[in-house]
Amino acid sequence: MPPFDVPEGDPFGPHNLPYGVFSPAGSDKRTVGVRLGDHVLDAGAAATALGSPYASLLAQPSLGPLLAAGRTVWSDVRRALTAWVTVPAHQETVEPLLRPLSEVTLHLPFEVADYVDFYASENHARNVGQIFRPDAADSLTPNWKHLPIGYHGRSGTVVVSGTDVVRPQGQRKAPTDLAPVFGPSVRLDIEAEVGFVVGVPSQHGLPVGLSGFRDHVFGLCLLNDWSARDVQAWEYVPLGPFLGKSFATSVSAWITPLDALEEARVAPPARTHALLPYLDDAQEEPAGYDLRISVAINGHVVSEPPFSTMYWTAAQQLAHMTVNGASLRTGDLYGSGTVSGPAEHERGSLLELTWNGRDPLELPDGKRTFLEDGDVVTLTAWAPGPDGTRVGLGEVTGRVVPAVDTSV
Repeated sequence: MPPFDVPEGDPFGPHNLPYGVFSPAGSDKRTVGVRLGDHVLDAGAAATALGSPYASLLAQPSLGPLLAAGRTVWSDVRRALTAWVTVPAHQETVEPLLRPLSEVTLHLPFEVADYVDFYASENHARNVGQIFRPDAADSLTPNWKHLPIGYHGRSGTVVVSGTDVVRPQGQRKAPTDLAPVFGPSVRLDIEAEVGFVVGVPSQHGLPVGLSGFRDHVFGLCLLNDWSARDVQAWEYVPLGPFLGKSFATSVSAWITPLDALEEARVAPPARTHALLPYLDDAQEEPAGYDLRISVAINGHVVSEPPFSTMYWTAAQQLAHMTVNGASLRTGDLYGSGTVSGPAEHERGSLLELTWNGRDPLELPDGKRTFLEDGDVVTLTAWAPGPDGTRVGLGEVTGRVVPAVDTSV
């Protein structure tokens, strides 16, 4: 089948067109690509061949220049790309510039500036509270319904899908241990999340309000926030996550533009507490997204978290992390926090799925409480698209490899 003729119902049809960066087989040259079915279009070459004024933005080794160009340009480029892959008159020019995905290498599509991770699922927060504070009167902390809780992560350890994840080492101390020990984490976990990619920077000292979300955020990706629960448990009081989180964060190779997700926009869950004005979205356009995530370990689906249940929206998270005047930079990435639904099979981490190891998962290759060396974790997702279509969000996958031997 010619690559221009994407099968009806393909989640990567012309209604989607996510962006990435690829290099052809046998070449180190990276360039911006746009996915169409099971092919990738060399966007810069197509723009040049068709005389587009945006050729210089697309003939780049990174999405950075396009991200920084702003919403008007994003929309113009998307309209042009849609025409290039749907108008028959362009087929002769464009078709030779489509490469099978099997013949390219996908790369981290942008340079990550700052990385922030949030904690926006009420279901996840309550589950964690019940696990670690079973005697508390409320499983949520007092501030949780008033602000989106988050922390700054390590941008240098954000890796593209397919990158192996080395089992981290660190200090850990079980409740029965007399003293901490050092060694590989024995409670390695995942967190199924969605990442939001900032395009347009903001001025230092000026907050970005709720209405500025779509002017600054280019699109989203899938994100796996790998977590060493034993390291995290010992270190996090009083300043929060550090080495238990900073060793690796995996993201999908494709960035889905917000313009492709118009049909997936939904209202967030009802608020149970009054919000301060800078977070009050009652009069704003719906800022939730109906994204259907699937989590698989070694090819076996263990969870299907629904993103539509997230209490805090990406717009509120952006408003909160800039309300003190902190500036945005092109390439900033912020994670939604673990996505967990109300049902047991909708929990987005092994911590919740196994209830901190109490209830092991039954997999075809044996039981799991936490991840073992050799395990491959894959997140996939889709969203409702126009006219009953699906918008594919790609996948993020990572294989756990043994810790580095530091004894020599």
